[in-house]
Amino acid sequence: MHDLIILGAGPGGYVAAERAAAAGLKTLLIEKTHLGGVCLNSGCIPTKTLLNAAKTYAHALESESIGVSVQGAAFHLDKAMAWKAKVVETLQKGIAAMMKRGGVEVVQGEGRLVKPGMVRVGTTDYTAQSIIIATGSSSVVPPIAGVKNPNVVTSTQLLNISALPKKLLIVGGGIIGMEFASFFSMLGVQVTVVEMMDEIIPVLDREFAAALRKALPGVSFELGAKVEEFTGAGVVYSRGGTKITSDADLILLSIGRRPNTAGMGFEEAGLELTKTGLKTDECMCTNLPGVYAVGDITGRSLLAHSASRMGEIAVNAILGKKDHWRGNAIPWVVFSTPEVAGCGMTEAEAVSRGYEVATAKVPMRVSGRYLAEHPRENGLCKVVVEKQGGRILGVNILGSGCSEIIAGAALMIESELRVQDVKQIVFPHPTVSEVIREALFEI
Repeated sequence: MHDLIILGAGPGGYVAAERAAAAGLKTLLIEKTHLGGVCLNSGCIPTKTLLNAAKTYAHALESESIGVSVQGAAFHLDKAMAWKAKVVETLQKGIAAMMKRGGVEVVQGEGRLVKPGMVRVGTTDYTAQSIIIATGSSSVVPPIAGVKNPNVVTSTQLLNISALPKKLLIVGGGIIGMEFASFFSMLGVQVTVVEMMDEIIPVLDREFAAALRKALPGVSFELGAKVEEFTGAGVVYSRGGTKITSDADLILLSIGRRPNTAGMGFEEAGLELTKTGLKTDECMCTNLPGVYAVGDITGRSLLAHSASRMGEIAVNAILGKKDHWRGNAIPWVVFSTPEVAGCGMTEAEAVSRGYEVATAKVPMRVSGRYLAEHPRENGLCKVVVEKQGGRILGVNILGSGCSEIIAGAALMIESELRVQDVKQIVFPHPTVSEVIREALFEI
């Protein structure tokens, strides 16, 4: 008998396990594949590792303008893949050590919820007072003719290719699609993005989305286009009533993810499901007593850091500590070139929610460090504030390095800071973070 059983060892599951064990709960963590989940094994970490390699190569090719000459720069996919594998393996071992150090029991196998308080792995039943479901999500594969052709792949498969394609077509202009578009275009691959909506990355301010497209000259975009068929040589898509054929050696499906709910006993056990996943309240409780759900499986926020936070909330609920989910200040990042990051509401979203807003926008080049380190970029920073009172509602940033400063915006929004509050905070100089403060001085 355990105090807690956790199904799934991704960022939601293993963080919950570590927090629970540290609080003295006898914890069992069940994972069918590898510790770390999609994020570590076939998502966040592998893509960022490869993107860093591509960015380093691109910087070498462009370094002449800042006084550095590089002869014979070359990108070796096999060596980049080997480094990616080493990074993943190192972090897997780190999580395993963390679980061992905390006294968390780890079982490899596919868990199935039998009823509240009981999980089955193979023929073995495990019982606990509480259960956290953290089974994650998988890539959406649409029922389109030809989708099973060998040249049509998901992001997981794309991370394990042995040779670069000459032409890559990406179906879907969301976060994952744009990161891969950046990676391959930096390596000289001809990239086309086919997006059904009229703009890429729907959570991004539209002006910034357009600016990102402009910043990727090696990528062509087909917006407002619906894929009708996959062929052995490419895709057929329609736009404005006209069918268009586009050829490609490789096609990436990047149209979203769906929660992993099938075959795990959830419905049979009586869990309430919605179109986006398991239904939970603000404390991550499901409709079944003692059963919690965190991460992608809830459909609330399909981000690794969101899953980790939900895991902490679920553990606190089990421990009887006050805590709840607050989704208004969850930062997100596109690790493209340049990077894009956001937190809170865009101007359009704030207006649609009934806020009267004031906005300000400044070029990233107001930061001396940004100008010195990124001579070829033209980034932007935009802030959205409540007109009455000056409460900060949202921040969008386009520019390399913004992934490391968006947490500051999250802190401002979560703490409900006002413009005048941030004006009194001293930012280090010269840093890129200063652009947020500069933008607020424009209000």
